[in-house]
Amino acid sequence: MYWTAAQLVAHHTSGDCNLQPGDLLGSGTLSGETPDSHGSLLEITNGGRVPMQLASGKSRIFLEDGDSVIYRASCRRDGFVSIGFGECRGTVVPAP
Repeated sequence: MYWTAAQLVAHHTSGDCNLQPGDLLGSGTLSGETPDSHGSLLEITNGGRVPMQLASGKSRIFLEDGDSVIYRASCRRDGFVSIGFGECRGTVVPAP
């Protein structure tokens, strides 16, 4: 991560955009060096050179029209309250 959470908030609000409860800030992809620790499709496909196998048997290099991306996240630790957010879903639609 290049910026701290405080810097992300400062940058966001300095452009006259008020943060609201529940706003989600993206800090970028946190990936490791090994293939099983890559966090983005571009990394997983080695820049579009190696197809990724899907559970359906299909493969993808890049997202295609009709593809859906679903994010779900939560964190748990003994002795602490679990935190997370609900499902965030986006579907690729054809260009007009």
